[in-house]
Amino acid sequence: MSIVRKVKSVERLFAQLDARIATFQSHTHLHCLAGCGHCCTKPDIDASPLEFLPFAFDLFLKGQAETTLEKLQHGAGAICIIYAPTTPENPSKGQCSVYAYRGLICRLFGYGATRDKHGQLRLATCRLIKESQAEFYEQTVTAIQQGLEVPIFTDYYQKLYQIDMQLGSELLPVNEAIRSALETVLHHYAYRPFPKHLRAKRPK
Repeated sequence: MSIVRKVKSVERLFAQLDARIATFQSHTHLHCLAGCGHCCTKPDIDASPLEFLPFAFDLFLKGQAETTLEKLQHGAGAICIIYAPTTPENPSKGQCSVYAYRGLICRLFGYGATRDKHGQLRLATCRLIKESQAEFYEQTVTAIQQGLEVPIFTDYYQKLYQIDMQLGSELLPVNEAIRSALETVLHHYAYRPFPKHLRAKRPK
């Protein structure tokens, strides 16, 4: 499968997930707090390169892949490179700078579920949502137990795996995952011509 087809497959999967999450939110009224970046500042977030392939490909189309890769190779730190804090003094306040290209883990957390050792679904969300939206959270937990549909982490990572076994199954620290996605795109086009139908999007 070509890079372009993989990118489109991931984007379709994300669009389907976003629609499910929107439905889930409309039923539960759960939502992330505006301007909150607590999740994004965690240094132990893991992701697969495949979930950042659309982002890497977009950077390639804009002619920014090499400079971004260089930044990652020379120590971008543990915090996700695409997270933009509002102020340096308060890094937990901010937002994703390329929200449309955020990873699968970013989309699922807060609105997805995992299974415990007994096979029961458990909503994976943060302490801030549990505390600030306690009533909605408790109602949601009950609703899930009663059959409310909720996106499941393992289901969507399995779908990624089916798009590309290698890029979809390897979990890395988030910046390493982005770096791997960039290296994949750049390596793919190192000995291939730039796609003709995409040349109009390439900066002169």
